[in-house]
Formats: sequence, C-alpha cells, structure tokens
Amino acid sequence: MNIFDELGDKHSVFTEKKYLDHRFLPDKLPHREIQIKSIAKYWIEALNGVTPPDITIYGKTGTGKTAVAKFAMKQLKEAANNNDINIRTEYIRCTDYTTEYQVIARLCQQMGRDVPYRGWTKAEVIHTFRNLFKKNAFGKNLILLVVLDEIDILLKNDGDGLLYTLTRTDNVSILSISNYVDFKKFIKPRVKSSLRDREIVFPPYGAQQLVDILEERSKLSFKDNVLSDDVIPLCAALAAKEEGDARYALDLLRTSGEIADEKSTEIVHGDYVREAKDFIEHNKITDIVMTLPSQQQRVLESILFLTKRREEITSGRLYEVYKDVSKGDTVSYRRIFDFINELEMLGLISTNTVSRGRAKGRTNIIDLQCETSILEDAIWGM
Repeated sequence: MNIFDELGDKHSVFTEKKYLDHRFLPDKLPHREIQIKSIAKYWIEALNGVTPPDITIYGKTGTGKTAVAKFAMKQLKEAANNNDINIRTEYIRCTDYTTEYQVIARLCQQMGRDVPYRGWTKAEVIHTFRNLFKKNAFGKNLILLVVLDEIDILLKNDGDGLLYTLTRTDNVSILSISNYVDFKKFIKPRVKSSLRDREIVFPPYGAQQLVDILEERSKLSFKDNVLSDDVIPLCAALAAKEEGDARYALDLLRTSGEIADEKSTEIVHGDYVREAKDFIEHNKITDIVMTLPSQQQRVLESILFLTKRREEITSGRLYEVYKDVSKGDTVSYRRIFDFINELEMLGLISTNTVSRGRAKGRTNIIDLQCETSILEDAIWGM
C-alpha cells in the first residue's frame, strides 16, 4: 500500500484544514465591517471614473488588515464588472518584491506586459508601466488600485522611490499596509506631499471577537462535536494576550487539532491548546533567531545570560557582557541601540525608560519577552 494512501485513510478531527489558514478569505469578516466600509467609501470614487485618494491602514499583526484589503478588492472588482467599468486591483506583498524595479515590473506583468525582473533600466520599466494608462492600451480611462502589503519592508530596503513613481502616475491609487504607525519616517517630504493619504487604524481583536472568528472557521474546518467546550475560549484568551492576534488564534486552533490527530483521539481537548502554544512559540522563536545576523544573536545571548542571573539589564551592562560573548568581534556601543530596537520590533525583548533622579537621569531597562528555555534551545541548538 502506498504510504500516502495509508496516511490519507487515517482518522482525523478535521473536515478541511484550509479554512484555518490566515490566508483564506472568508465570505464575511466578523468585527471588521467598519474598516471595510472605510475603504469602500474612498474606493467608490473609481466606480464614478475618478481616481480614489491614497489610503494607509495600520495595525498589529493579525488584526485583519490584509484580509480586509483583499475583501474590499474582491467586492470592488465585482462592482466594476457589473457596471462594465475599467478598474484593475493588484496586490503586491513587499516581502516578495522589495525594490521599486521589482514592484513596477510585477505590476506590468500582472497587467499583461512582459517585463523582466532584471536587465532593463528603471526608466524603461517605469515608461512601460505608464504606457499602460494611455488611451486604448486597456480601454478608455483605466484606473489602477495597488495594494502594497508590508510596505515598511520595501521603504526600509529601497527608499521611497516607488511611492514617488506611483503618486506621479495618472489614474493610480495606492493602499499601503503597515504594522508600524511610524513607517512614514522612511518617506521624504516631497513624497508625503503627493501621497496625502487617508489613514485607517485596525484595533486589536478582543477575546470575545476572537471567539466569534474561531467559531465561524471551526464550523468549516472540524467535524461535528470534536472540540471540547474550553478549546475555542482558551485559544481566544491566549491570542488576546498576544495583542489580539487572529493569526495566532487560528494557528493555535489548527495545531490543537493536529495534536489530537497525532494522539489518535476523537476529541480536541483544552490541554492540547497549551501543547500547541508551546510548539508554536518554540518554532517561532527558533525561526527568528536562526535568521538574525550573528551580531544580533550575540546581543540576544547576552540578554539571556543577564536574565538568567536575574540582573537588571541596562544598555551599558548589556554592552559589557556582549563584548565578552563576542570575544573581540564587536560593533560600537551606538550600534547596539539599533540592535535593541530591532529585537524589540521582533517581540523578543521589551524596553522601559525609568528615571534615576536628577543626578543620574533616565535609563532604558531591557526585559526578555520569551521563555528562557525556548531561547536557550534556539541559540545553542544552532
């Protein structure tokens, strides 16, 4: 018997796992109706032949930003088709396309122009892109709405040239998505003046809102009566502590079901959620640490060392230990502050400014935000 046939015949608590993937776009998005309508009230201009204003949406990971943007894109496309209006909506994830050239080339390809990802000058790519908007290239009065997901990655990597190009191209509207409210620090004043975007903030989900989301998805994903009563509330409560992260909640629920399958049980118990939490956190931290530059790994190792010694971690004390850990291969004290900011953005540490009085002034105290045992496995298991 084929091994895959054998595994396929194995009993499962699932009917279809794909509905628990955060990338799945459901027919309705609970507790995001206000944000959907906020985007729609700007994009409706396109149905009247007017280029909509640019939009920026902010929110922590797992607050539904991408899902709402794609849902609005889908709805607008349906409305445009029903009214025979020439509107294009294109989605670009800036972790996949990290430079202006790559994004413009990708947009050209999505719109039917064969543009290579390397070999042309940037000017040639931009010229080809702008030619798409001339009359009769795609019909009369083409309006393009571009969704740039995780735009802060591109801006940090390549600057604001892409926004400069898009804001100065007729009939193009941008919807930017970012996890960070301060991402505009990467945008120069001349580009900000052209962007003039409308801002929409996505608040974290509350525990009960996460329960509603999980209940909707569980109906599609699990067999009847396989979830014990405490599973969904526990997934929601744990995710609510993680700044209302719906992705994390879905991941917990799916992994809990997978644990039930591994144990060959017909019921998903609450204890499996806690096992899922440990499994997910271990994998997440390991993945992050493995991709850090070696100098940042040494800084993190130094923080771990001081945490285990129960020492208060100031930047000065951290630098002392970091120099010992690095054995001479060190960066400057000033550069350590950049590493601290980046590790905080990744959620591995937190910083808190405290006052030491007039004589000593203020200082930053650094705290580890993950279990030491998991971090030890990640650092010393590499």
